[in-house]
Amino acid sequence: MVTKIIIMLPKSIQLLHVFVVVVVLSLLLLNYIPVLGLSSGGVEAANKIRCIEREKQALLKFKEAANILSSWGNEEDKQDCCKWRGVHCNNHGGHVTMLDLHDWYLSGKISPSLLELQHLKYLDLSGNSFEGRILELIASLSRLQVLNLHSNYFGGPIPHQIGNLSNLRYLDLSFNHLEGPIPHQLGNLSNLRYLDLSFNFYLEGPIPDAFGNMISLVHLNLSFNQLEGGIPKSFVNLSRLQSLEMSFNNLTDELSEILHQLSRSENSLQTLNLAGNQLSGTLPDFTRFSSLRELDLSYNQLNGPIRESFGPLPSLVHLDLSGNQITSNSFQGIISDAHLSNLYSLQYLDLSFNQLVLNFSSDWDPPFQLRQISLAFCKLGPYFPKWLRKQNKISNLDISGAGISDTVPSWFWDLSPELNFLNLSCNQINGLLPDLSSKFTDAIGIDLSSNRFTCQIPPLPSNLTFLNLSKNMFSGSISFLCAISSTAAFSHLDLSSNLLSGRLPNCWEHLKALAFINLDNNNFSGALPSSIGSLNAIEALQLRNNSFSGRLPNSLNKCVQLKIIDLAQNRFTGKIQAWIGIRLTRLIVLSLRSNKFYGSIPQDICYLNYIQVLDLSQNDLSGKLPQCFSNFSALVQSNSPKGTTIFKYTVYEGVTNVSDFLYYESNALVQWKGQEREYGKQLGLLKMIDLSSNKLTGKIPQQVASLTELVSLNLSRNNLAGRIIQEIGQMKMLETLDLSANRLSGEIPTSLADLTFLDVLNLSNNNLSGKIPSSTQLQSFDASAYSENPKLCGRPLPSKCPGEETIVEPPISTKGIQEDEDRFITSGFYVSMGIGFTLGFWGVFGTMLCNSPFRYAYFKFLDRIQNWFYVTAVLNMARLQRNL
Repeated sequence: MVTKIIIMLPKSIQLLHVFVVVVVLSLLLLNYIPVLGLSSGGVEAANKIRCIEREKQALLKFKEAANILSSWGNEEDKQDCCKWRGVHCNNHGGHVTMLDLHDWYLSGKISPSLLELQHLKYLDLSGNSFEGRILELIASLSRLQVLNLHSNYFGGPIPHQIGNLSNLRYLDLSFNHLEGPIPHQLGNLSNLRYLDLSFNFYLEGPIPDAFGNMISLVHLNLSFNQLEGGIPKSFVNLSRLQSLEMSFNNLTDELSEILHQLSRSENSLQTLNLAGNQLSGTLPDFTRFSSLRELDLSYNQLNGPIRESFGPLPSLVHLDLSGNQITSNSFQGIISDAHLSNLYSLQYLDLSFNQLVLNFSSDWDPPFQLRQISLAFCKLGPYFPKWLRKQNKISNLDISGAGISDTVPSWFWDLSPELNFLNLSCNQINGLLPDLSSKFTDAIGIDLSSNRFTCQIPPLPSNLTFLNLSKNMFSGSISFLCAISSTAAFSHLDLSSNLLSGRLPNCWEHLKALAFINLDNNNFSGALPSSIGSLNAIEALQLRNNSFSGRLPNSLNKCVQLKIIDLAQNRFTGKIQAWIGIRLTRLIVLSLRSNKFYGSIPQDICYLNYIQVLDLSQNDLSGKLPQCFSNFSALVQSNSPKGTTIFKYTVYEGVTNVSDFLYYESNALVQWKGQEREYGKQLGLLKMIDLSSNKLTGKIPQQVASLTELVSLNLSRNNLAGRIIQEIGQMKMLETLDLSANRLSGEIPTSLADLTFLDVLNLSNNNLSGKIPSSTQLQSFDASAYSENPKLCGRPLPSKCPGEETIVEPPISTKGIQEDEDRFITSGFYVSMGIGFTLGFWGVFGTMLCNSPFRYAYFKFLDRIQNWFYVTAVLNMARLQRNL
């Protein structure tokens, strides 16, 4: 319309209008110059500082608390905070709207100065080391849409004020130390699409019912906490939910009830991970959840038979039902072709650790190509499963404990060149291994332990990462190790319990990543090669029960990461070198028992602050005991750092599930309560010193009493003299004490009666004298614990101490009493006596069983009563003798 009018006007009028339009546009342009960051000053105007001074000062105060932010400052070239790294401002007012400092290695506490940034929409401090509590005042940042504090050290409760951030779309507080209940105010965040509170470990209580108000929620992750109860009924409102992860909590509910609460999200739900809870019930039909891509119900208490079909789940990629064998009513029955016939997209299948029998047709052609198969301890055998032949894209295969007693078919080794983890352990597979050196293109871990493979170990892949061939019948040398690539991340070697022999190859220098070596229970001989000292990453060296000889190579002092050295039951000789204590300060287990080491125990051994198992028994050691036992911090302090003896290896990269990790337990053979026992899982809890069967002399050092966390002390069969230290009663955790076959003299300390956990005691074959202290504990041991001490007396020994007399009571006629009792005792008497005995017995002893402080106090009370009676009797006897 306007255009038409202009055209119809005379030409002069048209020119006038054009002029007016140009003037108006010019004025408008001048008006917007400040907004565009330009001015009449040209280039100088383009560099005008946009940063608002108040917000700049707030950021500088935050920098002071956060330590490292070198690009921020007051210098001339840093005047504009909008140009600082991680800071973004809007183009109009210059306000800070985004602070992105993720993975900057920042630490300290969040400064309250951030609250000056009232226009902040995006705050990401993830991947740092911030600590303290999350500021409650952060709720005043009302414009926040993204708040990411993932992977820090924030503690305390989640501030309920966060529920006031009505514009919040994304909230991630995972991987912190948050604790307490989840505030129900989070349910006010109706615009929230992403919520992650996982891996805090201390969040507890029920899931708030108000979570059902977050109707925009797409992703919810509450995994690895201590949440309890069930999923609230309000979850029926979460119709947009695509991912629900609540694994490894304490949730208790029927699985069918949970699926009912998710009925409105059934068409959108793609991930359902409820692993590691206490969910019960049978496996329902998942037909209506047609969009599911991941279903993980592992490690719950599900039971009963598995339905013949999971339903048409064309998108399902990941199915994990493992570990439901915790209860006797676990998954059971037969899995046939029909169960998996509609899972066309399946790539990950884990049915391990259930009571399932997998019975597939011999000609079954699966409709999927699996990349990961975990069927550990399901019944597949006795023959090798033929259906595996159709799966040629496998990267992870675990059919351990599957009852297979067959030979491995030749086609199996050509199954998948992409295989990077293979576990056939705990079967009865027999036969020979072929040459595997060129079978696999990717790095691979192999576990063939606990089978019946025989003959020599053939050439293996040069890119090995993990090798466990233990508990087979392999023989010959282990020269194949020299062919392993120096670039391979070969971290684990277990060849224990075979028939291997010969000397160790001298080619260890290229195995830089090796962290664990176990060659126990073979026939290896000769000295250790010096190249073994080049294993800079080695944490456990276990060579027990072989025929190794010679001295320990000095090159071992370079292996400063060592936590376990077990060289027991060999023929090693020489002195125990001082560098063991000076250089190998991370040692937790040091076992040199049953060798030919001689000389004194070096004083430097006391630098082993983390030592928990020190076993130098059955050698030819002499001299005095070190005077520095109090330096063994792990045996002195109850809150000392606990070294782990469980080694964990990642099977393949990019995993997110607990079942995707391989756990390997180290072990040690120790003398425990008079018997040789092998400890694995509980090795990290064992705290003991065994120096028995040597030629040690001198007194027991006073510092031994400072080992208040020690559980077992064995100094038997030496030449120790002097008295048993009076302070031995301070070692409250002792369960085993063996000081037998020495030259100890004097009386048994009365404080020995304070060792209420003592279960094994042996003081025999010494020169102890006097009366055995009176206590319920000490008199409960067999007389053999005190035997061969000629001057020792008192119970439980048959020899009485001077002043003790046996009192013989005269016989009493019971005929008349028996007649009275016969008239008195009726059936009601027996009933009353039974009830009274039951109440009295469990009232006292039930409390003792459940309450360890009461139990300790009770036995102390009995000791005092017994001592009081004894002292009173002695005093009265003495008075009677004086009067006579």
